[in-house]
Amino acid sequence: MILSYHPYFEADKNLICAGRKPDVKDLVAIKAADAVILAQGCSESLYEMARKNCLDVFPNYDARFRYPGKTGQVQLFKKTQALHPKSEIYLSTGSFISKYGVLPKNLPFGFPFVFKFDWGGEGDTVYLIKSFSQLNDILQKAGEFEKSGYKGFIIQKYIPSKNRSLRVVTIGRQFISYWRIQQNVERFSSSLAKGAAIDSDSDEDFQEKAISTVKDFCALTGINLAGFDLLFSEKNETKEPLFLEINYFFGRRGLGGSEKYYSILVKEINKWIDSIGLS
Repeated sequence: MILSYHPYFEADKNLICAGRKPDVKDLVAIKAADAVILAQGCSESLYEMARKNCLDVFPNYDARFRYPGKTGQVQLFKKTQALHPKSEIYLSTGSFISKYGVLPKNLPFGFPFVFKFDWGGEGDTVYLIKSFSQLNDILQKAGEFEKSGYKGFIIQKYIPSKNRSLRVVTIGRQFISYWRIQQNVERFSSSLAKGAAIDSDSDEDFQEKAISTVKDFCALTGINLAGFDLLFSEKNETKEPLFLEINYFFGRRGLGGSEKYYSILVKEINKWIDSIGLS
């Protein structure tokens, strides 16, 4: 019996867990299932219940919950030796100040460098820091966030990349790539929400290299539903892609819209079901 919690995938038994915690009925259904299909936004509690009580669960969100947030992703990149911009993780402004002082000295990167809060998407919590004044301002902002319970940030070496990043989306065993190009030179973000344009055709050799790299990473981590952001340095003659972030919630414009995305998703879930011998 296949159990689905995804509103767009009809299975032998269908449940919805949005807006509530999983309960005994969910546990009974999961234990009776041969496979469980979860929604993209499933809670950690539902995922853990499914993983502990059913052998086959889609998607594989082990990495998402074991390495949460941007800080967790950097930890995962380091653990798997995935190439990424040199980064330092701080759980609080206090830990940063204890290392570099109230008036920061001997910073690991020259200006400009990148500052990322542990949360947020579409470039809203990512900043290019060009001066000590900007650094002090963002540290004050971080301190205000900490008072509300939001902690953690990354500082990261800035990689010039022609104002573009490459998005590689994995849906099951399918990998789709496209560039996001920021044409406004005054903006530091290649997010589509910040005005970047989609380009699916340029530098196919780079795209193929990135897809191959992401495939290897997914084979290592088990990730099978996510959007990866990667950079190619303007100065890197080897042209190796650098991992920036993993987006478990990702936009669909570059995939052709929501209808196209769900069409691909349903096909890939069915292929996954075939692969585990439940078709």
